[in-house]
Amino acid sequence: LAQGDIGQHFPPSDPQWKGAASEIFLRHAANLAREMGFTLSNVDCTLVCEFPKVGPHAAKMRAVMAEILGIGADRVSIKATTSERLGFTGRGEGIAAIATAALVKL
Repeated sequence: LAQGDIGQHFPPSDPQWKGAASEIFLRHAANLAREMGFTLSNVDCTLVCEFPKVGPHAAKMRAVMAEILGIGADRVSIKATTSERLGFTGRGEGIAAIATAALVKL
């Protein structure tokens, strides 16, 4: 969409966003795409973490993400990988996510 990063839409200096539910940010992005005349074709999300194991939760995560985005769960992919104990994710200090959304101009 070329509309800037999350910090431009939700400045980290604004205390109202501290601890805000990530659903707010995802819904904002989906709505912005629609307002600009796009539809979401599909979404792919990879979580990088040693734990928790994502597999047992992936179906529920897909369903929730699909509901937030307003698309079918069959168009959402959730998967995970480890960093082989390297970096902050490997030490269990946090989780990283890599997500891609395919947009189609209406």
